[in-house]
Amino acid sequence: MRTFIICLMLILFSSVFALAQKQSEIVKVEAGNGFSYPFYLYIPAAMREETAKTQTFTLLVIPNNTGTTDDDLAVHEANVKQKMSQNGLAFGKLNVPVLMPVFPRPKTDWKIYTHALDRDSLLTDKAEYKRFDLQLAVMIENARERFAKENLKIDTKVLMYGFSAAGMFVNRFAFLHPDKVKAVASGSPGGWAIAPSEKFKGKTLRYPIGTGDLKAVSGKTFDLKALQKVPFFFFMGDEDENDSVIFGDGYETEDKDLVFELFGKTPVERWETSKKLYEESKLQTEFKLYPNTAHKVTFEMIMDIQTFFGKHLK
Repeated sequence: MRTFIICLMLILFSSVFALAQKQSEIVKVEAGNGFSYPFYLYIPAAMREETAKTQTFTLLVIPNNTGTTDDDLAVHEANVKQKMSQNGLAFGKLNVPVLMPVFPRPKTDWKIYTHALDRDSLLTDKAEYKRFDLQLAVMIENARERFAKENLKIDTKVLMYGFSAAGMFVNRFAFLHPDKVKAVASGSPGGWAIAPSEKFKGKTLRYPIGTGDLKAVSGKTFDLKALQKVPFFFFMGDEDENDSVIFGDGYETEDKDLVFELFGKTPVERWETSKKLYEESKLQTEFKLYPNTAHKVTFEMIMDIQTFFGKHLK
């Protein structure tokens, strides 16, 4: 019976979305000054109403996550196109514009896990894969300027959502640029949410385990006070075994060994320690495990994300 009700709700939700889509738009913005790759914008119907010019909208940023490596940018762009319409369905209730970049994830240089904003992507000398956090920041400003030309006001801070590699990206982006973020929903962030700590039990937590060498890898000093103003919603299924820590593109061997030693060998085993670290740093956080759920985004999760963002939009 419960399954039937959920299916019925999805059908009704999809029907409402189909009507709204008649006026919504998805546009492509080509690479420009300060960003080497294109991005896509979902513009909700609410922004085309006359009253829109009296409102301030908040941009929702969702980093792209193809789920695989490929040297052909067209593969990653096709994935973005597919997901943009899904984003409109998932977050249409919020009436927010959505930005998704078309960042590559190379197969040849597979250790540079760009879609997760890993350590290599901050330190690499290869310009085509370097500092996608900075490029995304420029894309956000570009989108704000585009809307401003239409007399549409966009908040200076953005909402951010990501799952899996994209969950890692938004979590890490907020640590690097807390002044740009209004709220973050990070799902299954690679087996470990970056800790707001330089050390744990006397061991240095270098990026992306923690903030021990954040300035060395990013050029920015960790700003805990600014981060304390950013609400986080971390979520994951209690049967999720997807663990970036154990793979060479996600973490260096020494970092994997340290995570295993200090925090546990599985994402679920590390969950409570991660939660405690955020609470001890006085960050605004909610950690939620969903029962009987593996590595996937469920309808219940989407509803909770909507509620979380809705609370911080008001």
